[in-house]
Amino acid sequence: MRLVRNVEGRHVSGRIVEVEAYIGEEDSACHASRGKTPRNHLMFGPPGYAYIYFTYGMHWMLNVVTEGEGKPAAVLLRALEPEEGIDLMRAHRSGSSDRDLAAGPARLCQALRIDGSINGTDLVSGNDLFLEWVESSGGLMPIGRTRRIGIHYAARKDREALWRFVITGSPYVSRARPGTPRRRRKNGRGGNG
Repeated sequence: MRLVRNVEGRHVSGRIVEVEAYIGEEDSACHASRGKTPRNHLMFGPPGYAYIYFTYGMHWMLNVVTEGEGKPAAVLLRALEPEEGIDLMRAHRSGSSDRDLAAGPARLCQALRIDGSINGTDLVSGNDLFLEWVESSGGLMPIGRTRRIGIHYAARKDREALWRFVITGSPYVSRARPGTPRRRRKNGRGGNG
């Protein structure tokens, strides 16, 4: 899929290369694990909408609500391969290399100028922010699975769940933070986590 943002009358977009799944109230890493709140109420609504939240007092994060009404689940968009409006992304992320423009969930939001003002946007039929299919001439891209990043507070079973999905070999996938162990899985699919 491609994420497209309409900024200053222009499209700024990128192919999604990294995501993480958060599955309902039984997932201790999911915002819905403590029930419905004013912050997470969109996760309990119909699928296809943007759930955007502010974290660490400085970063916006974009999620796509994925399940039917009443079943809270979402996919965090973690990284994009920039495609369109790269000059605007550079302006929004001054000093970043093209490889790092949208490599990480906070960087992605900065590059596409995504914030809480568009929380709840319909990502299927919206105009300001939407998803579209990517035509691939080379067939399906290989997808690797790893543990999710930055959920040290979650129960062990949820920290170890292989719910982070990456396009294998993409240079635009976010990197592990210093001190985060890198691990290679037996099936040859590497990743952070």
